[in-house]
Amino acid sequence: MKTGFDASEFAEKLDIIIRKKDLFQEAITHRSFLNEHKSYALPHNERLEFLGDAVLELIVTEQLFEKFPDKAEGELTSLRAALVNGEMLFKIGHTIGIEEYLLMSRGEARDTGRARSYLIANAIEAIIGALYLDQGYKAAKEFIEKKILVRLEEVLEGELYSDAKSRFQEMAQDRAGMTPTYQVLKEWGPDHDRKFVAGVFIGEELVAEGEGLSKQEAQRDAAKNALLKKGW
Repeated sequence: MKTGFDASEFAEKLDIIIRKKDLFQEAITHRSFLNEHKSYALPHNERLEFLGDAVLELIVTEQLFEKFPDKAEGELTSLRAALVNGEMLFKIGHTIGIEEYLLMSRGEARDTGRARSYLIANAIEAIIGALYLDQGYKAAKEFIEKKILVRLEEVLEGELYSDAKSRFQEMAQDRAGMTPTYQVLKEWGPDHDRKFVAGVFIGEELVAEGEGLSKQEAQRDAAKNALLKKGW
């Protein structure tokens, strides 16, 4: 983690132009950083993340709609989800090298697990929000095309658009004649950084567990692990 924000270096790293430095510094500021730096002049990045999430979804939707005129709504939705989910955004952010710029508390800096991947994914959305405010739709679209939509071929080749929960349900109904159920087995952490462990069951059998930063993410992870465990 860098101790200062070098806007020129950051712009070069992301291959963008920065006009309003503070917007992008805000985009990499996690709320935990403010707890340890009471005099810090900027807000945390959650509002920019909210905006960037909407901009990202709109632009990806628009591009998929134009590129695949014959695909149905459900297929387009699955493709979009594969491109904008937290796992994909983390992978993109990690490749770019966003992590070294994040401003966070000492505690968050020590956590290199799933919580860190969540911070990186959120920072990508916040950066998109900052870029949209700084230079408008066109600049945000160019960034999304270069950094995110370029992953579309990877999504298609790897069938990353396949929904693990739907797949596991189909296989469980086919192989076991039962519909799987999910239960939250454990949850901990503050409201803004909650973590969950979910279990997926076939009848009384706990097939697998999964972890996530939302109940839905934990369920998806459990389904993915269950598919691997069952060899389906």
